[in-house]
Amino acid sequence: MKKRRTRVANDIIKGLKGFVDALKNDDVVSEKFTCRRVMLNLHPVPYDPKAVKKTRQLLRASQVIFAQFLGVSPKTVRAWEQGATEPGDMACRFLDEIQRNPDYWSKRLKDSIVVRGTV
Repeated sequence: MKKRRTRVANDIIKGLKGFVDALKNDDVVSEKFTCRRVMLNLHPVPYDPKAVKKTRQLLRASQVIFAQFLGVSPKTVRAWEQGATEPGDMACRFLDEIQRNPDYWSKRLKDSIVVRGTV
């Protein structure tokens, strides 16, 4: 395992030295090296009231707990679920992630729970 790490590290150093040399020589970098532009396809899906509620129910959370988890007010979640307002792009991205992996987010929510003393 150690030999493999050393080999990988040496390959990275060698590649970086070649890149630095190309920059110093004013070489056209894209002709000497593979250059890619990476774009993420993360356009948020719009959420109607039913989709917001369905997403919340995936986590088995009340509106109040769901709001705390998302970092918004309970009033905001109620407004989304009643169709008075729509979630913004950032909230939709979070809802997308919950939809993609509800088990992970359910565990994260459960791990965040702090039980206070009984009343």
